[in-house]
Amino acid sequence: MKREEINMRLAYGEALVELGRTHPDVVVLSADVSNSDHSFMFEQAYPERFFNVGIAEPCLVDVAVGFACSGKVPLANTFSFLFATRALEMVRTHLCYGKANVKLMGAYSGLSDSFDGPTHHSITDLAIMRSLPNMTVVVPGDPVGLKKLLPLVVEWQGPVFFRLTRNEAPVLFDDRYEPRIGQAVTLRQGRHVTLIGMGMMLSRCLDTAETLAAEGIEARVIEMHTLKPLDVACVQKAATETGALVTVEEHSIVGGLGAAVAEVVTDSLPVPVKRVGIADRFTETGPYNDLLDNYGMSLDDIIAAARNAIAARDNSSR
Repeated sequence: MKREEINMRLAYGEALVELGRTHPDVVVLSADVSNSDHSFMFEQAYPERFFNVGIAEPCLVDVAVGFACSGKVPLANTFSFLFATRALEMVRTHLCYGKANVKLMGAYSGLSDSFDGPTHHSITDLAIMRSLPNMTVVVPGDPVGLKKLLPLVVEWQGPVFFRLTRNEAPVLFDDRYEPRIGQAVTLRQGRHVTLIGMGMMLSRCLDTAETLAAEGIEARVIEMHTLKPLDVACVQKAATETGALVTVEEHSIVGGLGAAVAEVVTDSLPVPVKRVGIADRFTETGPYNDLLDNYGMSLDDIIAAARNAIAARDNSSR
């Protein structure tokens, strides 16, 4: 299905400017990536509330902690993989252990930094961030979701990792969309299988559901925009009512959305869970959509996973 697309970096820059107008306690920090993630738009609107700490990601986190201790709400900006690697010690100890009210804006997540290759692809960040005590993890699914979720992230108390992408994204929602942190959103009802997606994979889940519908398979589609705290009740309901789950994420299948859903199902209601994502490997340089298709996140991959989940459920009931 063809949908309007909007650049997520531009959507983020515009959302920051609006946030600055409504939240005077917000300050924005950058590790010299403001031109990349469009946080320069906040700098232009509120130069006295913008701080570039340079290419020093651990310092970025520590300066943000200082602002938080002074009563400000700092939004720290750098590439997603750098929060999860180079700055991780500070994120773990100074944010999470200290419960600092800092918001980490993780730009260029997943494979969206497509031409910079495996060193810059961010395919383990969700696993790392969700493993940290006191960390909340939020992943918007489209430009509208980004603008709606950002103020909620700022108003949420404690550390938050907000995962952002570089590229254009299909518009899936309108102004009626009212997300809440920790609450999944059911976008399509279905009784045969449930597709649980997040971020840029959400549109592919919806397209998969359309394809399956033509075959007589009714797929439920759930947006899990909050990875942590996960909406456990929603997962349990889907497991009970459809008996077959597929998770779809722009991330390694190790430790991310698929793992989180599998943990819930294993503990409460064992049903087949098929994980669509990157199969525990590094990725390569190339055009963004080609990378998604080549590393296990194509529509065909999601369709096959849905069929396999249904078959596994049916075989187990015999």
